[in-house]
Amino acid sequence: MTDQADQADSIARAQKFDSSRPNVARIYDYLLGGKDHFAADRQAAQRLIAALPNAAVVARANRTFLAAAVRHVAHQGIAQYLDIGAGLPTSPSVHDCARAIIPGARVAYVDNDPVAVTHAQALLATGDGVIAIEGDAREPEAVLANPALAAVIDLTEPVCLLLVSMLHFFTAGEADMIVGAFRQRMVPGSYLIISQGNSNPVPREGIQDAYGSGITLTGRPAAEIAAYFDGFDLAPPGLVPVAEWAAVQPDAWLPPPQRTQPTPPQAGMLAGVGRKRP
Repeated sequence: MTDQADQADSIARAQKFDSSRPNVARIYDYLLGGKDHFAADRQAAQRLIAALPNAAVVARANRTFLAAAVRHVAHQGIAQYLDIGAGLPTSPSVHDCARAIIPGARVAYVDNDPVAVTHAQALLATGDGVIAIEGDAREPEAVLANPALAAVIDLTEPVCLLLVSMLHFFTAGEADMIVGAFRQRMVPGSYLIISQGNSNPVPREGIQDAYGSGITLTGRPAAEIAAYFDGFDLAPPGLVPVAEWAAVQPDAWLPPPQRTQPTPPQAGMLAGVGRKRP
C-alpha cells in the first residue's frame, strides 16, 4: 500500500471512531473485566447491569462457551476458523483454543469496529495463519471476497464459522440474511458456532436503553435461533443456555478459578454448535 493510501485509510478509520458513543465490543470488554473501553462504554455497561444484574456473568459464560466450542470443533479435525464480529482481543483467543488441539489451525478475525481490528492486528495477528480484517457482517460477500481472507481461509474445505453474541445486534431480517449468506458458502463437514440473546422476562426497554439509540438489541425465541442451524446437526447438548453447553464439555477450557457457574434463566443467551450435513 502506498503512503498516500495509508494516510487515506488512517483518516477513514479515525472518522469512524468516536469514543463518546458506546460501542458493543468495548461494553463487552468491560463486562469481561478488560481495559479497552472509554467512559461512554462504562456508563452503558453500568446501565445494562442495572437492567440485567447478571450481565457480567452472562458475558463470562458466553466467552467460556466460545472457548469450549472451539476446542470441541478442533477435536473434530477442523483447522480453519472464521470469527465474524470478533470484538476486542480476549483470552483465551480463538486461535489459542484451536491451536491447543491443532497447532497449525488458521483463524481470521473480522469486525466492523476499527479499534477492535487495530487491537486484534497488534495482539492476535502476530504469526502465520492468523489475520484480523475490517468487515461488516451485513456485507457477507464483501467479507468473503477479501483477498486477505482468501489467503488464510479456504472455503472449498470445511471451516468453522463463529457468530458469537453478535446476531442480536441486528434485526431479524438482517440476522437471517447474515447466517444464510455465510452458511451457503460452507461445504459439508463445516461447523457453525452461534450464541444469541433470546426472549426473556427482563424488560427489553431497560436493556435497549443501556446501549443507546445507535444500537438495536433483538432477542429471539429459541425456535428462531434453532432455525439458524437448518441443514446442520447440533452437537450435544443442543441449543441450550451458554453456561449449560460449556459445562458438559470434558476439557478444562479455562483455569478453575475462572470457570463460570450456570446462570439463572433470565440470562437469556442460548448457544449451539452444529455440523453441516452432506
